[in-house]
Amino acid sequence: MYAVFKTGGKQYRAKAGERMRIERIDGEEGDKVEFSEVLLVGDGDGVKVGTPLVDGGRVEATVLSQGRTRKVDVVKFKRRKNYLRMGSHRQHFTEIEITGISA
Repeated sequence: MYAVFKTGGKQYRAKAGERMRIERIDGEEGDKVEFSEVLLVGDGDGVKVGTPLVDGGRVEATVLSQGRTRKVDVVKFKRRKNYLRMGSHRQHFTEIEITGISA
């Protein structure tokens, strides 16, 4: 069984027992979280598509860790104009493990 759910402005495809990194959500390590914005649930040949959400759809997960990705350099540059701006960015994420999917 798999599900497509929405959190943090992005959509994720999840299976039970799978680990994934999502946009940062509040919660300590070991906390249980629940995603109720389920867009699609598939089980074998049957697929249930929501309009826009699946009624009673739920994805349950456990927070494994909070972290930040590797540093990404950001450079703005215009040649021959004496314009250079340099910076960097590290995105926050939450690593979760999917414990259950229900439709």
